Amino acid sequence: MMKTGKVILSVALAVAAGVAIGVLFAPEKGSRTRRKIREQGEDYLQDLEDLKNEYERSISNFKSKVDSLYHEVENKITGRPVNSPKSQQSQVID
Repeated sequence: MMKTGKVILSVALAVAAGVAIGVLFAPEKGSRTRRKIREQGEDYLQDLEDLKNEYERSISNFKSKVDSLYHEVENKITGRPVNSPKSQQSQVID
């Protein structure tokens, strides 16, 4: 999973560098070129933020599934219900 994230980040950075170089060599005024670079950079930062959020959600979902499976297996091994961390928290509050 971490390898995929590194590949995506590498590709995104390579594309950003390519776009920046292309814009720098475009025959436009310097101020307009700088604005284009800034806007494109902001777009890439937003894309990276979205990827980071998606990655964090994936990790969180994976952790929840592993926790659930762990408690299910523990229940089967011991033969008695085992409280999940969430249900233990609610018992402390009650």
